[in-house]
Amino acid sequence: MGLRQALLTWFDQHARDLPFRHTRDPYAIWVSEVMLQQTRVETVIPYYKRFMARFPTANDLAAADEDEVMSLWSGLGYYRRARLLHRGVKEVSTHYGGQVPASAEARRQLPGIGRYTAGAIGSIAFDQPEPIVDGNVARVFSRLYGIDTPLGQSVTERKLWEAAEALVQGPRPGTLNQALMELGATVCVKSRPLCDRCPIASDCYARAEGQTANLPVPRQRRAPRKVELIALAALSNDGQHVWLTRGDGTLFGGLWNLPMLEGSDSTAAQTLLEQTGLRGQLPAEPSAHFTHILTHRRLEVALFAVPVQGQPRASASLRVQRAKTTELDSLGVSSLTRKALELVESS
Repeated sequence: MGLRQALLTWFDQHARDLPFRHTRDPYAIWVSEVMLQQTRVETVIPYYKRFMARFPTANDLAAADEDEVMSLWSGLGYYRRARLLHRGVKEVSTHYGGQVPASAEARRQLPGIGRYTAGAIGSIAFDQPEPIVDGNVARVFSRLYGIDTPLGQSVTERKLWEAAEALVQGPRPGTLNQALMELGATVCVKSRPLCDRCPIASDCYARAEGQTANLPVPRQRRAPRKVELIALAALSNDGQHVWLTRGDGTLFGGLWNLPMLEGSDSTAAQTLLEQTGLRGQLPAEPSAHFTHILTHRRLEVALFAVPVQGQPRASASLRVQRAKTTELDSLGVSSLTRKALELVESS
């Protein structure tokens, strides 16, 4: 039995029952693939179900307000994905009548759709032999073919995509791609792969050479950069409302946040308060300190909670909004801001 048939047979027997595997709607597949980027399946499933219940078609999502889109995405992280998905769907609604184009070239012109997402949509929804390479597939191919150059390097990426291009040719390309992803997620896992359960173990270089622990060679990563931030919880006198800001060029752009500024002392906090245009008396010391980890940055946050008066300054690039602290679920609010406001409430 060849590699393709072994993978297809195994997937037919062992595939997990996931909600996005019950559709060939290219829009639904698009949503699921964007959500699954750098996020575990178990985390994605409830978000996917809520998102699709609220926006069952591309036209529904295209017509939605960005605040509502971001509120349904809040907690998934990597918020730029949601904004690009929203932009891409708007183009589909405007130029393609709400129907995701079957053409791979047209799909790849849409915001947020790269080679991987285009291949997932094309193969699963349209049954076209378009390859995919994600983290799971890269691990399978690195071990299967003995690819020993670091992930992320151009030579490695070329080898991985060439392997994917060759293997996807044939019947059931979408199922084949899903089988590769499933194998990497459930059998050819990062630590202690379950080689005795693998349908293609007899063809695997890493297993034969005792190299499963060494392949794939990880990409070279830099340690997260430390960034000191001042966050301002600008509250109404009764503590029931807080001023939030949102701007494309800000941290967590697209989400509502507390006003923030790089710095670590009360001088920076005073500068931040003055920049908002609000009036209030800063405490001598921060109300709380906490750490917030992003992929490439470790944010050390000094939080100042301040009762304020007046109206903050808005601009063409920065929106402001007075929000009730108990009703933030209706807004797309960053997890850092949620964490900060929870600390304010507890103190």
